[in-house]
Amino acid sequence: MSDRVAIVGGGLAGCEAAWQLARVGVPVDLHEMRPQRGTAAHATDRLGELVCSNSFRNATLETAVGLLKEEMRQLGSLVLRVADGHRVPAGACLAVDRTGFAEELTGAIESQPLIRLVREEVTSIPEGLTIVASGPLTSPALSTALSEVLGTKHLYFYDAIAPTVTTESIDMTIAWKASRYDKGGDDYINCPFRRDEYYAFVRAVAAAEKVPTRDFERCVYFEGCMPIEEMVRRGPDTLAFGPMRPVGLIDPRTGSRAFACAQLRQDDAEGRLYNMVGFQTKMTYPEQRRIFRMIPGLARAEFVRLGSLHRNTYVDAPALLLPRSRWCSGGGCCSRDRSSASRATSSPRPPVSSPGSTPPACCAARRLSSRRARRRWARSSPTSRSAGARSSSR
Repeated sequence: MSDRVAIVGGGLAGCEAAWQLARVGVPVDLHEMRPQRGTAAHATDRLGELVCSNSFRNATLETAVGLLKEEMRQLGSLVLRVADGHRVPAGACLAVDRTGFAEELTGAIESQPLIRLVREEVTSIPEGLTIVASGPLTSPALSTALSEVLGTKHLYFYDAIAPTVTTESIDMTIAWKASRYDKGGDDYINCPFRRDEYYAFVRAVAAAEKVPTRDFERCVYFEGCMPIEEMVRRGPDTLAFGPMRPVGLIDPRTGSRAFACAQLRQDDAEGRLYNMVGFQTKMTYPEQRRIFRMIPGLARAEFVRLGSLHRNTYVDAPALLLPRSRWCSGGGCCSRDRSSASRATSSPRPPVSSPGSTPPACCAARRLSSRRARRRWARSSPTSRSAGARSSSR
């Protein structure tokens, strides 16, 4: 068995894992299929390309995600070091210039002598110690290989990307700069809606031509990154209580709060581009140009990137993986450890259990532990969660 660790996927997780292993003297083969094979969302061959939002979410220590980022910094995270170096104004959030971020991350990985960057598609899981970090845009071939190993089909959801416009095309006689509740200065551009303008916009979104999804699949969306068309379908006021909520935003020219408000966040270090926050969409390109120009302040908007829809795949980790994201095959527990390179073994790969076979004792214990954890969670949660937990376990 090779003493090198194979990592599949050159995204944020794959690059961080490769860097941390190299720091402690472990040689790594980092496999990235781009540019040999592209995806439905990537535009370049750079490592760590941010295809959706350029935000790493809240950065304050009062939040869980902010505390996590600070812990990663103290542990020597490459991703956070590069992100901090390419930070752009985003209020209380950590947002980056996505181009500069990906370029520096790629350069750091390529210059690390213990990391060998392999630019080719991986179609089967490599032998030996392997970290699979291929992400939600895993290629069909590797997705099939993972399904065979795990003995189950992948789960999926549809994700969407929001448009980006040039700064000079935004009418600042209508829009103004401010952060919600004045947290972070004037980092966002705000486009205010009157009541009639908002409902005209909602009606246009509802009637717009959309890009169809696969005929044989149910269109499941990630609730945290939902297309605006789906939010409109759930009710005409959903956007006004979601990404277009006006709370904490007072127009300094009127001294009042708008009925609804669209926000744009800086997308590059020079401030030449702004992305439309929360405006993920599956409308066709002509409809996006027409309808988004209905937003006050964007009547002459110049779009450098339009929104799009893509399919994300993932595995049912609580049911299939052990703690620390390890996979247990039918041959015994911890036969392949995807989280640690410290327990190398020369034993051959154990056989994979078929989907209908009896799981080994370690798998049964894992599932029992998972059920117990769900019960503990239900008992400690509010009544509504307990009811939901009971109904889902039937």
